[in-house]
Amino acid sequence: MALYADLHRHLGGSVVPRILWRYFKRHNPDMAQRFPEYPRFEEFYTRKRNTLDEYLELHTLVESVQTEQTLPYFIYRLIRGAYIFENLAYLELRYTPYLRTPDHLNQSQRIEAMTNIVEIVGKASQVKEYPIIISQILCMHSRLPYEVNKAIVDLAAQMRDYVCAIDVAGGDSHYGERLDEFIDLYKYARSLGLKTTGHVYETPEGCYPELLPYLMRIGHGIQIPLKYPELLPQLAEANQCLEVCPTTYLKTGTLEDLYQLKTVFDRCFDAGVDIAICTDNAGLHNVRLPFEFENLLTQDVIDFHQLQACQDAAFRHAFAWPYKEPPASLLIGLLNDDSSEEEQELLSV
Repeated sequence: MALYADLHRHLGGSVVPRILWRYFKRHNPDMAQRFPEYPRFEEFYTRKRNTLDEYLELHTLVESVQTEQTLPYFIYRLIRGAYIFENLAYLELRYTPYLRTPDHLNQSQRIEAMTNIVEIVGKASQVKEYPIIISQILCMHSRLPYEVNKAIVDLAAQMRDYVCAIDVAGGDSHYGERLDEFIDLYKYARSLGLKTTGHVYETPEGCYPELLPYLMRIGHGIQIPLKYPELLPQLAEANQCLEVCPTTYLKTGTLEDLYQLKTVFDRCFDAGVDIAICTDNAGLHNVRLPFEFENLLTQDVIDFHQLQACQDAAFRHAFAWPYKEPPASLLIGLLNDDSSEEEQELLSV
């Protein structure tokens, strides 16, 4: 039985490198010629970048091939790997639908085409042989105009069968000059009853306390316990959860050493702030969720008690998990029910 939840995974960064390389070999001659052998492509795709902006450029590589025609192909393989290799019972998959629409269309046409993208992702996520509960988070983007971002919020409100929340992405250092816009969009989203998360406090340049009151969860948020621990009581009172994605901070150069996260976990636990451990871009990192758990344990960033608390918090803060308990508790209940039936049968013999 699948046991884990991943609350922060990007569609663009979810494709593992070998599957992406095979796609290029079959359908993209330019990329196939650039990387004729897989090891070179894996090294290019998964290596550490110097900054978050440089790292995010890799998303454009994948976004360009995640079209209406190919999305089912990539999503099926994502789900298969998540179920078989990661034991995921629940996954929130986030992306900017506008960036999956045909770029030869004008802005209005691309906005209209977003509905089809959300439907394709939603239907492709329903794979009977790999029973994972999957919901979408639609991302506004720092480099898209206000009209497009507002249309993304409206689309999320219209397609609640597939969408559980909205987000803002595109590098947290780029929000500053448009902060009023994003505050207005979050206010609007909350007025529509939408759930919210947002990429903030990931880097020292992306710290915006003005956005915090509108977020139910905080995408990354590691700079709060590292640099602004005085905000932690406020987060605890508001029941806000940090979506911490360990490998990301090494790949983007945000942290030099994973052990620096020990301060994040310790201060959050001391303040009563929940953390959900997530993958962010499992494909870009070539790392799956159980490895994130193991890495934190073996490097003494957290202990087993803290790991269990983070795993439970992921289900507690999941926007679309339909049960009151995580899967492990449900499984224990089933086993107890089975044991009771066996005992009754033995007593009746």
